[in-house]
Amino acid sequence: MLRALAIFAAATLVSLAGHPMPPNKVVLIMADDIGLEGLGCYGGSDYKTPRLDQLAATGLRFTHAYSQPLCSPTRLEIMTGKENHRNWTCFGILPPEEKTFGHLMQSFGYRTCIAGKWQLQSYDPVDFPNADQRRGTGMHPKDAGFHEYSLFHSLHTEDKGSRYANPTYLQNGTLYKQVDGKYGEDLSVEFLLKFLEENKDEKAFVYYPMALPHWPVNPTPHSKIWNEDPSKRLEEDDKYFPDMVSYMDTVVGRVVDGIEKLGLRDETLILFYSDNGTNKSVTSHLNGKLVKGGKAEPIQSGIRVPLIANWPGKIRPAINSQLVEPSDFLPTLAELAGKKVPANWQHDGVSFAPALHKYPGDRPRDWAFFWYDPRPGWDKMAFTRSIFALDHNYKLFSDGRLFAIDGLDYKEELLDPKSLSLEAQTAKTKLQKVIATMMQPPISAAARIEVDAFGTLITK
Repeated sequence: MLRALAIFAAATLVSLAGHPMPPNKVVLIMADDIGLEGLGCYGGSDYKTPRLDQLAATGLRFTHAYSQPLCSPTRLEIMTGKENHRNWTCFGILPPEEKTFGHLMQSFGYRTCIAGKWQLQSYDPVDFPNADQRRGTGMHPKDAGFHEYSLFHSLHTEDKGSRYANPTYLQNGTLYKQVDGKYGEDLSVEFLLKFLEENKDEKAFVYYPMALPHWPVNPTPHSKIWNEDPSKRLEEDDKYFPDMVSYMDTVVGRVVDGIEKLGLRDETLILFYSDNGTNKSVTSHLNGKLVKGGKAEPIQSGIRVPLIANWPGKIRPAINSQLVEPSDFLPTLAELAGKKVPANWQHDGVSFAPALHKYPGDRPRDWAFFWYDPRPGWDKMAFTRSIFALDHNYKLFSDGRLFAIDGLDYKEELLDPKSLSLEAQTAKTKLQKVIATMMQPPISAAARIEVDAFGTLITK
């Protein structure tokens, strides 16, 4: 009898196909502006990240996860599963006709919640040239597939207020302005933990696109000045950046502890990711080498980011070197839920769910593709378009530049096209085919032309 019960229990944990049963709770945390050098578990040595290091040590740490170089492009791609040239219009806009992984998880019976940063409905200031063509054209969070939301920068840019001290945020339709004495990240964590408590007995998906450690570089509640002089809580100074990274780690730990306190830890998969590399004003040490943040640039320090997956008893501690890009999250969430992305949902991702549980699945991707052009949009005057593809060892731009990028750091060496090794030439040929294939329809109207920051057509 006992043996029969044991066999039955085992059968309930693993499906007939060898797949583990879906997690009852999924929490996806995405930090804002942190590269590999920000975390100790990747070889960073300038910041304190004990809680993230612990998640990595007891979970799965990916070494070759990538993002777009800037926040809005990554946010658009991760939520829709589409490369940017499929649905890009302008910076800070999620086209309202798109479907997100919020809609997807709702369709699978999950209660859904988002807390943190939005910035996908309206971005340009009212006086920015041609702003009238773009303001308010994106998706409002109420329409994005989340049952509940609490978000910074959900409305117009001039209404966004602070994301940190005395924050302004939109919560389930109510705008809270300059909440005195509070810290935005604390309120986001409180909101999502309350959501999980209220939905303890339901399947739930939580998306936490953090504000930290994005500019402005302000004190945190752990900074000495926070209590000594509250009038300086919005002071901007790069000296507070280590405090911000440390507080990022603290709030991740608070999420983990809160889930544990609710008795939900064993049924909760936690994913930690970043939307792009560290800000260019920040220099840090990675594996003993000094590196400058690469945010906004299509360079390795701008696009290579942390990815950690942790689920006690379900994910074995390991390091994984397969390639992951933002479009992969949508099909991964579907597979984790024991479902498939609907056939009428065009997407570009490859699920990395098999890597989490070591079961056979589709072949992992052996290349990643990037269409990057954050224009038009306020403060995007310095940007140009970059189209490129990469594998573990090489990165090829559409203009023919080939870089060697092998290694576990930000190595990037421009190769002489006249003296390529056989390996490099083979990789170049492969990546040329990737770019050519990925640039096939469907491609958005905005991606077919090139415009400046103001939306004016560039003629060459």
